[in-house]
Amino acid sequence: MKHNAHVRKFGRDSSARRAMFRSLATSLIKDERFETTVQKAKDLRSVVEKLVTLAKDDNLHNRRQALSYLLCKKAVHKLFAEIGPRYKDTKGGYTRVVRTGYRHGDAAELAVIELCRS
Repeated sequence: MKHNAHVRKFGRDSSARRAMFRSLATSLIKDERFETTVQKAKDLRSVVEKLVTLAKDDNLHNRRQALSYLLCKKAVHKLFAEIGPRYKDTKGGYTRVVRTGYRHGDAAELAVIELCRS
């Protein structure tokens, strides 16, 4: 039995889900906040927190790992030049998910995900 092994699939196969999270993570790092559904924001949180933890130690290997996941070199530069040093002394909790209401078309619950200022 697979107890406690639930993964939200979002109606996508694994490669499409990975591509979606790569795109969302790149957007969050570039813009530092945007609005999406609550479920996507909650799952994106763990992806972005791992990238920020990676960026706290700026070396070539970590930059290449981030570049292999993110879609844009500018996002990697911003991650290591601005975001990583900002959270140098913080041990976690780099993102915040705030529920904002419901979407008009399909009544999906929306949330804003943002990088916290520290």
